[in-house]
Amino acid sequence: MHRTAKLATSPDALRIEVVSNNKQLRQFIALPTSLYQDDPNWIQPLNFEQKQRLSPGKNPFFEHARARLWIAYRGTRAVGRISAQIDELHQQRYHDGVGYFGMLEAENEPALVSALLVTAEGWLRENQMTTARGPFNLGINEECGLLVKGFDTPPRIMMGHARPYYAAAIEAADYSKIRTLLAYHMDPDFILTPVMLRLMSSAQKSVTVRPFNRREADRDLEIMRDIFNDAWENNWGFVPFTEAEFADVGKLLTALIDEDFVAIAEMDGRPVAMIVALPDINQVSRDLNGRLLPFGWLKLLWRLKVTFPTQARVPLMGVRKEFHNTRMGPGLAFMVIDSVRVALRRKGVNSLEMSWILENNAAMCNIIENIGGVAYKHYNIYEKAL
Repeated sequence: MHRTAKLATSPDALRIEVVSNNKQLRQFIALPTSLYQDDPNWIQPLNFEQKQRLSPGKNPFFEHARARLWIAYRGTRAVGRISAQIDELHQQRYHDGVGYFGMLEAENEPALVSALLVTAEGWLRENQMTTARGPFNLGINEECGLLVKGFDTPPRIMMGHARPYYAAAIEAADYSKIRTLLAYHMDPDFILTPVMLRLMSSAQKSVTVRPFNRREADRDLEIMRDIFNDAWENNWGFVPFTEAEFADVGKLLTALIDEDFVAIAEMDGRPVAMIVALPDINQVSRDLNGRLLPFGWLKLLWRLKVTFPTQARVPLMGVRKEFHNTRMGPGLAFMVIDSVRVALRRKGVNSLEMSWILENNAAMCNIIENIGGVAYKHYNIYEKAL
């Protein structure tokens, strides 16, 4: 079912096909290039990274999830794409029949977006799902949400961009917004307020902060995974990072960052909080057009190791949940943030994004806003009963 959906009979009729070979996968990955050719803020993802993300043998997400990809054509021209995913870890945790859609890109035609969504919904329904939710590219621990505010700046590493017409097209297909995710922008050279200093001073009596230790990388990655999973366990939509997924994160960390771009807070020797900052690859890869060969990889390596990006993003941060709603909690958060910001300033980073944060996560929003963060990008999550 849904291998090919023909929606009319003319030569330019819209048809939607399952991605079933390498040629179609290349088309799927390349499609956004034509859609964003007039958008100066779109940055083409690296092709090899996209192919790995969508390959079941290379992305550990597929160890607990399954997915299907489709391309929409008019004649021989690709005009849209979409994916649908079912995450078994989500099902085991929530038993709610929620499946995901994602990777949505299409020309400015509401009927095309609707047809793509209907195709994804059909596959989810065939697999006993009762709700479609998204966009997720591919899981909740990867790119999440549809950009609805902040189109005037490029996305940071591992964050999405979008065409402004997508939101109206999704909503016209009977989807309702259920959550808004925020991306905060700030200068890492922020001023510590008296309240922050008092909280940090109190925490420092029993807490030390240390960097990532490459010689003990496996140990530290497991510490970070454990803190993150504990910290966000009660967050909306939470699905835990698996060991394999965090090992994948570890490859990125060890390849891109100095050890002090990670901070781990320990209380009496026990790890209780952590933070990770990543240099913004998007800033230094935008002229590579997604290609590392023949010389793109040399340019990227030079820019990361010698000149270094002036922008960064914090994609991972967590304080163990036992410290939530206590005075120690913000103190731990400020300590790891302060540790990383010193490292960022040393490398010349002058622009930091912290993302993503649920709009209704008042505690975390308050912490970020107290150090000068401004919510400059909004991403919506949509849902529809099937």
